[in-house]
Amino acid sequence: MNTEIIEHASGGKGHLVKEHLLSAEQLLGKNDMFARVTLEPGCSLGYHVHHGNAEAYYILSGEGEYDDNGTVRTVKAGDVTYTSDGMGHSIENKGGENLVFIALIIKN
Repeated sequence: MNTEIIEHASGGKGHLVKEHLLSAEQLLGKNDMFARVTLEPGCSLGYHVHHGNAEAYYILSGEGEYDDNGTVRTVKAGDVTYTSDGMGHSIENKGGENLVFIALIIKN
């Protein structure tokens, strides 16, 4: 598994840890990313808009604040989010434990 630490991802706070679950070769050009992402308390993935793809998150553990195109809601283990092409989102860990989720970026 290839692991990256990304500082201020999409202008967010702190850093995130991204563990690629499948390589680009394994995704066969059909998807852009399949990874487990960890946000430590106080860290966030900043607001960004998708162009030419969509993204889904499956929350594994922790709790966060998810901004779905301006509508903010709390997400927790078992929740699924989906951001379609042309729409934007962000997620922030405002809790006391790590926020961990699976991220899938789907090509159009």
